[in-house]
Amino acid sequence: MFNLYWADERGLPAGDRGCAYGDGLFETIRMQGSRGVLMSRHLNRMAGDAGRLGIPMTVAELRKACSAAADHFAGRFSNAGGCGAWVLKLTLTRGEGGRGYRPGSGVRPNLLVAASSMPAVPPVKGVEADLSRVPLTVNPLFSGIKSLNRLEQVMAAREIEEGVFEAIMADADGNLVEGTRTNLLVKAPDGWATPPTKSLAVAGVLRQWLLERLRARGETVVERPLSVQDLTGPGCSGVYLMNSVLGIVSVRRLADQDLPVDDGLATIFNPLELLE
Repeated sequence: MFNLYWADERGLPAGDRGCAYGDGLFETIRMQGSRGVLMSRHLNRMAGDAGRLGIPMTVAELRKACSAAADHFAGRFSNAGGCGAWVLKLTLTRGEGGRGYRPGSGVRPNLLVAASSMPAVPPVKGVEADLSRVPLTVNPLFSGIKSLNRLEQVMAAREIEEGVFEAIMADADGNLVEGTRTNLLVKAPDGWATPPTKSLAVAGVLRQWLLERLRARGETVVERPLSVQDLTGPGCSGVYLMNSVLGIVSVRRLADQDLPVDDGLATIFNPLELLE
């Protein structure tokens, strides 16, 4: 069992370990009325990653919380048809208790449920991105987990100038890994190329869905390190950023260099067809 908190009523307790140490994780889900895009994948990831952190939580419990959230929030974002778009955020922490880093015995998880308006959809013609000066380090033990430890992304996001959609971050070896809030995909001579899952700070649910979809279509997908040259060299025919709220976005300009724009992936991802 867990303690449920509504963000519009009260926040987490002052002694919550997520607030004190980043001891937890979160999910953001694009909603349409009471249904969510790729909902099962989001909930499976949160429950699975909670297990990796030793936080007890089941998919059934999360699904019940999402149903309650739809009742609690969806009416605030309804359009004329009663099915407005909004964003659901689930923040799961280990709970409250324990002195210092070591959790106390019998700690009960806290789940904070919040909602926000759907952000503006990026333009079809593509967006401008830049290269971040903040290196991204990924502990192999926590790779891919959407944990509350996001300070590197916060510092990189502070660099983003007006009119720039995203900053792409590199690891200590100079390999491009992901954006501050997006995963990365490149149309390269050897096929669709994306950084290896084990190198990611966040392994996005839309990224995994898209890779599966491309492979099912018989297209070549490779997971390998990506350099700046892979994105800006003559062999690149498209650079894409993606997350499950904003969708798949073409990059038309990177670090003051124009890139080719191909909207072919836009025909693959239709969020309204992935509601659950």
